[in-house]
Amino acid sequence: MYSFNGLNLGLGNLAQLSNAQTRSISAENFTGEKGKGGMATEGTGAGCARDLGLGWKVSPSVEIEPGAVFTMADIAGPGAIQHIWLTCAPKFWRDFIIRFYWDDEDLPSVEVPVGDFFCNGWLERCNVNSFPVAVNPAGGMNCYWQMPFRKAARITMENASTEKTVLYYQIDYTLTDVPADMAYFHAQWRRSNPVAYKDVHTILDGVKGKGHYVGTYLAWQVNNTGWWGEGEIKFFMDGDGEFPTICGTGTEDYFGGAWNWEHPYGEYGTYSTPFLGMHQVIKPDGLYRSQQRFGIYRWHVQDPIRFEQDLRVTIQDLGWRSGGRYLPQQSDIASTAFWYQTEPHAAHPSLPGNDEREVI
Repeated sequence: MYSFNGLNLGLGNLAQLSNAQTRSISAENFTGEKGKGGMATEGTGAGCARDLGLGWKVSPSVEIEPGAVFTMADIAGPGAIQHIWLTCAPKFWRDFIIRFYWDDEDLPSVEVPVGDFFCNGWLERCNVNSFPVAVNPAGGMNCYWQMPFRKAARITMENASTEKTVLYYQIDYTLTDVPADMAYFHAQWRRSNPVAYKDVHTILDGVKGKGHYVGTYLAWQVNNTGWWGEGEIKFFMDGDGEFPTICGTGTEDYFGGAWNWEHPYGEYGTYSTPFLGMHQVIKPDGLYRSQQRFGIYRWHVQDPIRFEQDLRVTIQDLGWRSGGRYLPQQSDIASTAFWYQTEPHAAHPSLPGNDEREVI
């Protein structure tokens, strides 16, 4: 573990003094200004605090109108975001779009439905117990990805739904110098619904620049019976053509499991560890649900995949058919890719619309 200018990256340097300044933004202090928290006179808690007045949880959350974009944070740097906590109703997790903009850029470096960003892509709460992402009862979403910036950081939340909803949030950050070799955090969402027959799901493509890939989350719906996870994940980097530099051996292998995740016998064994997990299994109920759904993540925190010029990541959608043969499947796969790179970055593909993101 290591640190720079007061950014703690593990317990090894926790006792080290620093000149970094700690700040926090929430609905109780929209700007993060020193000594300005808890001063609201109106807000979502004003009625509850009517007998107590100033300083008594007057503004714990915000309401976001349909179609509106709320600026959660607008920070002048240099510095780094260290922790994000938020919560909102699960039914909005595909229609709340979180975006991060670094150093006054016009195009976001992060653009992901909020549920998928926190490994909860199915609109059903599921706990996550990992190093950079933790989701705790009942829907408390935490992010510890390190996010340095030099000039500015802006985080927005778009309510793409047709209903007004409430967002609780807190963004903890530090103001400090950022070394020249620190890269910028990026995340991108894609969906294949369904994956085209004999095709692959593309997790990431079009990345230009120098950086390192640090994580994958998949919300995977299997549209056939039988074991579904034979597909290989592939990393094409720095001019690779038809064949990649890194090729996995199977879906459950990449996510740290083995033998179909079958444990105990006849059941999927779920797990959530610091760097990898298959934490969510949603089973058919015999009436309306006809497909099984899975949530799986893999963090390359200890083993980042480094690239110099470009990166493309794909995964095969592959199961079993008769005669001991592979079956090219047509699953519904939504992926979130996490990586660091130099700026400027290539523009993300246009985010699909509400119907194309919908969990159905």
